[in-house]
Amino acid sequence: MKNILLLLLSFTISACDSSKPAVFSPLSTDAVILAFGDSLTYGAGAEKTDSYPSVLSRLSQRTVINAGISGEVTHDGLQRLPAVLDQYQPELMILIHGGNDMLRNLPKQNTLDNLTQMVQIAQQRNIKVVMLGVPSPRLFLLSSAPFYQQVADTQSTPIDLETLPQILSDRNLKSDRVHPNAAGYQLMANNILKLLVETGAL
Repeated sequence: MKNILLLLLSFTISACDSSKPAVFSPLSTDAVILAFGDSLTYGAGAEKTDSYPSVLSRLSQRTVINAGISGEVTHDGLQRLPAVLDQYQPELMILIHGGNDMLRNLPKQNTLDNLTQMVQIAQQRNIKVVMLGVPSPRLFLLSSAPFYQQVADTQSTPIDLETLPQILSDRNLKSDRVHPNAAGYQLMANNILKLLVETGAL
């Protein structure tokens, strides 16, 4: 009995944890999810069917549009986004962008501003947004670049800062220095699904 009470107490504490992401209303059963980004979204390093949007579509039983373009920087993504949103009318957008900005050593403030505007454009259309942080390739110990947390905080956007650093720190989950392999994309999809469940979207 004591163990049961302790277990119930732990669930209560967990449920009251103020660090949990903001809660979304559930997506409709026929919702379109837009996966927007660069090569990490496109699925470079694996077969198209092993990209994280393809895996997430199977896991979530929702249509997930792969709107990733390899090599794209956030400035170009910002210009492209409105037309993509108009085309697919998603209920939720998964934003994973900025890695190429860092590889090209573009100004961090510009990347932050571009990401912020992407989130705002979606939110102004009542589209839910979640993000994944991308690690800086120039840090010895990989962690998501600090500007991702800044964007998430200012825009009240749920974010996963751990998944990509975890994958890109493990050679068994990578196809090359900056891209996951099929196993890495599977882990990405699993963790994004978990984030969507935690936020109430699924």
